[in-house]
Amino acid sequence: MIRLLFALPLLLALAACSSTSQDTTGTATRGAGGSAAGSGQGALSGSPLGSGGSTSNAGVVPGSQEDLEINVGDRVFFAFDSAVLDEAAQQTLDRQALWLQQHGNLTVTIEGHADERGTREYNLALGERRAAAVKNYLVAKGIPADRILTISYGEERPVDPGHNESAWALNRRAVTVVNVTH
Repeated sequence: MIRLLFALPLLLALAACSSTSQDTTGTATRGAGGSAAGSGQGALSGSPLGSGGSTSNAGVVPGSQEDLEINVGDRVFFAFDSAVLDEAAQQTLDRQALWLQQHGNLTVTIEGHADERGTREYNLALGERRAAAVKNYLVAKGIPADRILTISYGEERPVDPGHNESAWALNRRAVTVVNVTH
């Protein structure tokens, strides 16, 4: 019985460390392992932002797409029929701006996406507005506009092929992609 009393707090602590955050607002960022996590995920400890460009993730190349995804967050999400950046999106983009300032040789492409509702043409235009909103925010944070390209995929590249609100929420996004230079 005494062993059980000592083991219980340890088990609870381990369970708390391994839990994932569920975000019901549709403003998740891509965190470790590429899964959707709460928007607090990202670049405070062990990131290039706090460690002069090196990461605590073994094998992750600083300035790579993987570095951006794991340590900063590579995507922001939007409300239905909107290109407005909410607070969680702005926090992610603030981290992206700092990361881009540290990696001044990189260029990125902002991919705008929409869910399947609406016409193809409308969703392409909405994706473009979303990509432009992200670019404009990053430029306002000091990133030169010539380092940021935009493209809209509209509804053509869903991350979740489902036909429900949870799938649509994941598909209403803008993704920052590091351009590969040769």
